[in-house]
Amino acid sequence: MRINMVHRFAVAVLAALMLGIMSLAEAPSMGMAGATANASAQKLSPEGESVLRKIVDSAHDTDLRWPDFPLYRDEVSMLYEESEYALVWIRDGRPTPQALAISGLLRDADEKGLVAEDYDGPQWEARLARLQQPSSDPDLARFDAALTVSAMRYIRAMQIGRVNPKQLGFELDVEGREYDLSEFLRTKVVNASDPVAAINEVESPFLGYRRALDALRTYRQKASQDDGEKLPSVTNPVVAGESYPGVPRLIRLLRLLGDLPASAPVFPDSKVYGGPLVTAVKAFQGTHGLNPNGHLDAKTVEELNTPLSARVRQIELTLERWRWLPHALSSPPVVINLPEFRLRAMDEQGREALQRAVIVGKAYEHQSPVLMADMKYVVFRPYWEVPAGILQNEIVPRIEKDRNYISAKNFEVVTQDGNLVTDGPISDEVLARLKASELRVRQKPGPTNSLGLVKLIFPNEDNVYMHGTDAPGLFSQFRRDFSHGCIRVQNPGELAAWALRDNPGWSLERVEETMNGSKDDVRVNLAHPIPVLIIYGTAAVDEEGRTHFFEDIYGYDVVLEKALAMVPYP
Repeated sequence: MRINMVHRFAVAVLAALMLGIMSLAEAPSMGMAGATANASAQKLSPEGESVLRKIVDSAHDTDLRWPDFPLYRDEVSMLYEESEYALVWIRDGRPTPQALAISGLLRDADEKGLVAEDYDGPQWEARLARLQQPSSDPDLARFDAALTVSAMRYIRAMQIGRVNPKQLGFELDVEGREYDLSEFLRTKVVNASDPVAAINEVESPFLGYRRALDALRTYRQKASQDDGEKLPSVTNPVVAGESYPGVPRLIRLLRLLGDLPASAPVFPDSKVYGGPLVTAVKAFQGTHGLNPNGHLDAKTVEELNTPLSARVRQIELTLERWRWLPHALSSPPVVINLPEFRLRAMDEQGREALQRAVIVGKAYEHQSPVLMADMKYVVFRPYWEVPAGILQNEIVPRIEKDRNYISAKNFEVVTQDGNLVTDGPISDEVLARLKASELRVRQKPGPTNSLGLVKLIFPNEDNVYMHGTDAPGLFSQFRRDFSHGCIRVQNPGELAAWALRDNPGWSLERVEETMNGSKDDVRVNLAHPIPVLIIYGTAAVDEEGRTHFFEDIYGYDVVLEKALAMVPYP
């Protein structure tokens, strides 16, 4: 059985995912699942068994919304072979307590950010009502098979998500975490004293996921209460004291969202924007990735006019992404939520040990990858080895315009094995060899190096890493997608000291001394690997319970939305 429910550490950002990203709580035990045994299995008549075998062998059940289930055929078959094709969810002609509980779980799948119809949610009440009357064995067989397939689909969706992230180009592996669903149902659910609790244990253990579930309920309620009126658009920002015809709607919306306290002294019929309403707009801006200046500018009005149903969908997509993440990590991780432009390092208790602003890859050109990898070493005063693409597309054209470009930018030309060719004016011969990719370019270590004074390496297929920068002023921007894909970290020395905390003698003071010392390209291996998660989430809930929303900078919400719409259950 491929179940690993024990883990040492668990993350809780979008992002990230994300604010309040990580939780390092231990996974709950699943021992309760088999606490109560039902009566002996109910055998079927030859006619009933024939119906059940036909459904299983054909992997087709016309009673289901998604009739075909080829990917679950073997697991369904193994479950019924174990029972010698006796019914799993029926005893004495009636559904077991476990069947009643599981059907309720499927009916309420929307509460988990899934679509209840995918698990025949609206059908279970009528099916159970029919079983209150004497039923034929074929009818009982069809009910039993439908509940088995639906339960398997639900469990897998809750454990690893609906969409395989690798199909979207993300370096996250869910395939190795798939449960043996036949054994899981047989040993943990079918005879469970609390089958709902047993199934809930397959969910993401991360605190951020749990908070997102709460936010989903809250925002669904808010969406049902909102009148949907649009605020008037603005050409020039509206500031405190100015007239704005949308003030009444603004008051209603911000009260519904909780940014404007019910006790705040405002006048619903007023057209003057000011007082507590400005404070409320600042709060809204702060949770929507905007500059919290209280000005009603075009971007703020656009975010205010975003339907709350769209916010609900952002949370649902974020929940899907949480399910892609592994439940077990070797040590407290570093988590970077790309749309949030934020990094968090966690401690053993699940608290944020460190939080920093980051700069990520440019949208449409150099997106930072979504991945999981292990950080293995830190390099102080590093060289910047210019990637081949940047060399040919950016550096070579600049050399052609200015043969002194290399020396002016503190670069040097080297052979493929690192021997110096020149750090001065570039000759025609050297330029030709650069164009032919026979030579490399790297930037010398020091304060003007594009990587800053430290880089943190977690080997991966995309060759991205975390590092400092020679342009710290960019961290003052609210949208920070400026890099070629690597992650620039604000005050990276503190992150390096955190990463080296288990390396004897590597205090923050020593880290800073090494960064500002005279020895270049100093590599220090970590005492143990540190998981790095680069994730993508446009909704997240912080430790105070505030839900934050971020711009879909890479368009990945749109991509995931389309992928989910194209994935009928097999």
